[in-house]
Amino acid sequence: MTGDHQVLALLLFSAFIAGTLAITTWVSRRRQGSAEEFYAGGRLFSPMENGFAIAGDYMSAASFLGISGLIALFGYDGMLYSVGFLVAWLVVLFLVAELVRNCGRFTLADVIAARMRERPVRIAAGTSSVAVSVLYLVAQMVGAGSLVALLLGGTSEAARSWTVIGVGALMVIYVSLGGMRATTWIQIVKAVLLMAGAIALTVLVLLRFHGDVNQLLTTAAERSGHGRDFLSPGLKYGGDWTARLDFISLGLALVLGTAGLPHILSRFYTVPTARAARRSVVWAIGLIGSFYLMTIVLGFGAAAIVGTEEVRASNAAGNTAVPLLALDLGGGAGSTGGAVLFAVVAAVAFATILAVVAGITLASSVSVAHDLYASLKRPHGKRRNGEVAVARVAAVGVGAVAIGLGLLARDLNVAFLVGLAFAVAASANLPVLLYSLFWRNFTTRGAVWSVYGGLVPAVLLVALSPVVSGSPEALFPGVDFQLFPLQNPGLVSIPLGFLAGWLGTVTSPEPPDEARHAETEVRALTGAGAV
Repeated sequence: MTGDHQVLALLLFSAFIAGTLAITTWVSRRRQGSAEEFYAGGRLFSPMENGFAIAGDYMSAASFLGISGLIALFGYDGMLYSVGFLVAWLVVLFLVAELVRNCGRFTLADVIAARMRERPVRIAAGTSSVAVSVLYLVAQMVGAGSLVALLLGGTSEAARSWTVIGVGALMVIYVSLGGMRATTWIQIVKAVLLMAGAIALTVLVLLRFHGDVNQLLTTAAERSGHGRDFLSPGLKYGGDWTARLDFISLGLALVLGTAGLPHILSRFYTVPTARAARRSVVWAIGLIGSFYLMTIVLGFGAAAIVGTEEVRASNAAGNTAVPLLALDLGGGAGSTGGAVLFAVVAAVAFATILAVVAGITLASSVSVAHDLYASLKRPHGKRRNGEVAVARVAAVGVGAVAIGLGLLARDLNVAFLVGLAFAVAASANLPVLLYSLFWRNFTTRGAVWSVYGGLVPAVLLVALSPVVSGSPEALFPGVDFQLFPLQNPGLVSIPLGFLAGWLGTVTSPEPPDEARHAETEVRALTGAGAV
């Protein structure tokens, strides 16, 4: 991309950023001082609006850039992400959405603390929520850096670094000024743009092959360099036992992790009732399912049209497969059509990243203020509106941490990084959430042990895995302190989270509070007393 074509793409970037900043500025004129307004947008969104916002929050850079890139590089094995991300919503729909809306107020910790001693539970749940959010943010930063580096010359390290910093600054502005209301409208706009862009590219890919899907797959296999193996299981996760266990670990993390993501759970508090929360999920499943079907076409389309080797040459992790596909579909490098389509797709992908990072940053800053700050500073007093000011400051801190880690992890695949965040969420948040909702004898010690029993092993196993050291693709390729052979810790850390919660409960010196459990159960199932 050179000359006028770069200018066009940058103008589209700038137009979207200006539009979202205008939304944030308009919303910030409303009163944002109350916690309910800043954290939950006043609980005034309809199921359709919230469904679009959930889809906008969930269909991240991992979906648009990472999954398509993995399919372009590894064929059949890359589709695991599409399947896992979608199936996860059945867990959310049937086990989590309504009950969380009825039991909580703003965060995951509200649900758990409804029947436990508040301070230890809130500190544990708040810590895990921030850890998951930061890991998820890193993936979005890496996606933004890869995208803009391609736009400005393919391998510009300075461009990638400054992009990560710029995205971090923008997300802090969105959250600190506009809160949940601005974040939600940015996500709705982004969901519409992303669906439109994905539909347009999918139609163009199918037209290129005259609607013959078999021809598309055959051509993709031929240009992949792997032949028919490209269309069969095992290219990435076949072979030795380590790869096969990694496949199982990743599948568990993807299917179970969504129900533990703080920024997804917080969306259920933006609607007025539990019924609206369930209907929101139905809307989201329809949008997300349609989108993931299209990512499969885009991934194989990139392999067939661009070529696997060219995708790998542009970005070793495959993060630029979709923009390269758009460039080719529009007429190729140097053509006006290619430049326009590339610029539109790049702008949509950038919009995706900005919307998702805003949602994640808001969720993590709310956890810091509503759970950690309130518990540590005022363990026995009422929460005040000063929490909102703390949440704004926390957004800056979370942004700074995410920027630093994003600069370190810029050579890893975006979908792979999100898989790590899902593993931590499934290990630390899901066990304690399910135990709190469904186990009558669950205790405070069990809740705290469950969170830390999943969080600490998940983070420790990632630190000791090939992701961090001991391989050419690691964060620190020059050193080797790898002890854990799997790239994703879910296979070990998720069972440990459930085991720790059970062990903490059966060894707890205090009996479960039967009265509070009964009250919570009635509230969860009927909505009586829900905020």
